[in-house]
Amino acid sequence: MNICGCLVSVARDAQATARAQMEAMAGVEVHAASDDGRLVVVVEDTADAYASDIIMALHNIPGVYALTLNFHHFEDAPSRAPVAVSHQEI
Repeated sequence: MNICGCLVSVARDAQATARAQMEAMAGVEVHAASDDGRLVVVVEDTADAYASDIIMALHNIPGVYALTLNFHHFEDAPSRAPVAVSHQEI
């Protein structure tokens, strides 16, 4: 599992549209925005895409001119607990 904290810089005139596109993407959450076009975005792996692929897709949104990775957390997927098997005595 990857969790990435990013600062995305967007042209002011494209901020509303770009934010809407980001919020529509699986694995993306916009947590804050400033009037000058900076967005605080968290990106996580999804079942269909790695966080790194999602970040690359964010770069392709019209109006986005910079994206920096400010935080990254990785951990292995948790192991599943073993399934209990019942044994009947014969």
